Amino acid sequence: MVKRGRIVAFFILVLLLAGTMGGTTKNIVDNIKLGLDLQGGFEVLYEVLPLEDGDKITSDTVANTADALEKRINVLGVSEPNIQIEDGNRIRVQLAGVEDQNEAREILSTQANLTFRDTNDKVRLDGADLKADSAKQSYSQTNAPIVSLELKDREKFYELTKELSAKPYPENVLVIWLDYEKGDSYQAEVQKENPKFLSAPKVDEPINSTEVQITGDFTVERAKNLASLLNAGALPVKLDEIYSTSVGAQFGQQALDKTVFAGIIGIAIIFLFMIAYYRFPGFIATITLSAYIYIVLLIFDLMNAVLTLPGIAALILGVGMAVDANIITYERIKEEIKVGKPIRSAFQAGNKSSFLTILDANVTTILAATVLFLYGESSVKGFATMLIVSILTSFITAVWGSRLLLGLWVNSRFFNKKPGWFGVKKSEIKDLAENFDTLDLPTKFDRFDFAKHRRKFFTFSAVILTAGIIILAVFRLNLGIDFTSGTRMQVLAEKSITTEEIQENLEAVNLESSDVVISGDDQNIAVVRYSEDLDKEEIAKLKTQFKKEYGAEPSISTVSPVVGKELAKNAMTALAIAAVGIIIYVSLRFEWRMAVASVIALLHDAFFIIAFFSLTRLEVDITFIAAVLTVVGYSINDTIVTFDRIRENLHKKRRLKTVEDIEEVVNKSLRQTMGRSVNTVITVVFTVIALLIFGSESILNFSIALLVGLIAGTYSSVFIATQLWLVMKKKELKKKGTIKTVKEKKKWSDEPQV
Repeated sequence: MVKRGRIVAFFILVLLLAGTMGGTTKNIVDNIKLGLDLQGGFEVLYEVLPLEDGDKITSDTVANTADALEKRINVLGVSEPNIQIEDGNRIRVQLAGVEDQNEAREILSTQANLTFRDTNDKVRLDGADLKADSAKQSYSQTNAPIVSLELKDREKFYELTKELSAKPYPENVLVIWLDYEKGDSYQAEVQKENPKFLSAPKVDEPINSTEVQITGDFTVERAKNLASLLNAGALPVKLDEIYSTSVGAQFGQQALDKTVFAGIIGIAIIFLFMIAYYRFPGFIATITLSAYIYIVLLIFDLMNAVLTLPGIAALILGVGMAVDANIITYERIKEEIKVGKPIRSAFQAGNKSSFLTILDANVTTILAATVLFLYGESSVKGFATMLIVSILTSFITAVWGSRLLLGLWVNSRFFNKKPGWFGVKKSEIKDLAENFDTLDLPTKFDRFDFAKHRRKFFTFSAVILTAGIIILAVFRLNLGIDFTSGTRMQVLAEKSITTEEIQENLEAVNLESSDVVISGDDQNIAVVRYSEDLDKEEIAKLKTQFKKEYGAEPSISTVSPVVGKELAKNAMTALAIAAVGIIIYVSLRFEWRMAVASVIALLHDAFFIIAFFSLTRLEVDITFIAAVLTVVGYSINDTIVTFDRIRENLHKKRRLKTVEDIEEVVNKSLRQTMGRSVNTVITVVFTVIALLIFGSESILNFSIALLVGLIAGTYSSVFIATQLWLVMKKKELKKKGTIKTVKEKKKWSDEPQV
């Protein structure tokens, strides 16, 4: 008899979930902070250096500098800036949504080290003598903009002005400098347009007051900025820009719209596939996957995390990977139904047998994502954060949510004698009396002898890898500025543009480049590269020129040589640490031979992507590393599922006496998991292809790397990792003569024992 109460409970839960999601999703989405690449803005990495040789930069110096920068940002009115101290003497500043990027960069980097000097360039007063927050823009008696401020010590200022007033001109001049450097001289610079020179008033009589007026050729805006800088605090250090990137708001909005649209297309295809292939459980998966997306966004909002373009890609990709847990569980349930178990028993057994497989697969993927977070930079950290949150959330929704919702229907007995609702034909179901085991079930792939052809697989991979090494040696990688240093500018126009047109604009600001590429569906995107990293003045010229010409600021990134080398080093370190972590975990959960085979397979995948990019001359940037490590996580995920089934078949086999025994285990395991592997890669590839076709051009190379890596990862899991384990197991067999596959409590043999 059908227990209708459970079905009613199902609909109540779904309605509550739908109501909660429908009523709060908009607010959650609106509250999530968007990164620079989605709303425009700029990011800069400063290296804090001493002004004078011999001075030391301490942790307090860097902390004070960061505080001063934060005060300056408040002057700009930027909401929720992000300032982080990195590597001891570096400060990363991210300002999303800032309208005038040139002004922001100028205010941030200006040292505002105000000094009052005599004509011999001797410092008589400096920023430390100023009273906090006393600077303000005002007007002189002639109505000219000036800056007025207040000193801390009236007596000190009185003595100084008394001394100077007793001297003849020009020795009675008090020269006011902003960011004075060695070589600056009043006599040499006073007649020039030097922005560091503010004014040089004569001191005709002692001034018994703490109020000082700075006069000069100020506009109202410049006087206000100077007052703000002085109030924000002097920076008694040098800020060296070693990395910067800026994104125009127009670029950000377009990237957001296109990537979200791509995500909707990819996710919709996954939903249709799951329902078509897995029937009712597939429908349950669409509910839990919708909840997964909602929960991930909610967590991001609660974390106050920044959502970047690669982060959205990670969310979309996460849907494809999240459905893997459902696929593993549903395939197990289908196997239990096929051996003749009732629906309820099959549901319970399938859930139980799939749990550890899902856990192991997720843990190894999180290892790769964690390394990516620790060694990634900026938007890559956002990608890693989203990937980790996605994996953890998918585990909850797929393992707990799906089982809860599907369990209500199963336990209602609605599906008794209705295997078709689970995608199982009645003709596929064995008689329970035959005592069939799920490991004995026939599969669609039984005609394939994977172990027999292992030499062909190894030869094919060896040829591909050898060709890859040759290609890499000849062509090398087309490294972007992230690794080689330099400057990259991307221009977005509303109509098609030409190389000649871009060159004319570059010549107008004396910043010609021989590397100009036009792209985009409408030929409306131009990419300009410089081998050297441009300074802030040159960047300001480019921004001003192209904004005037095309109505929107271009996106410009600069990377210094030191950062380029560090990024390359961190990338190699990340891959090495991920490999070691995976070896340790897989060795503990399985055995060291499986761990070694898994790592060799994932290195095979990583190199395949590198060789492909070398051959196609696609640009390698920082998101390429994110793609490689994502593939590493996916590849090990796929391999773990296969090795988990091998472990099950080994337990049933108990002893391996011949090479044929090992081959039989490998073949059976691959045949039994091939359907899951194919379905999983299809769902993930759906999302990646959607990103390729409909997503932003900013992550085009990232998406290509993912697609190539996913295909290589599936290949290596089936044809490389398991076959390598077979070879190593074969050597163990030759050495020992026989291999016990399970721990035994007492000695036993093949002979019957009394």
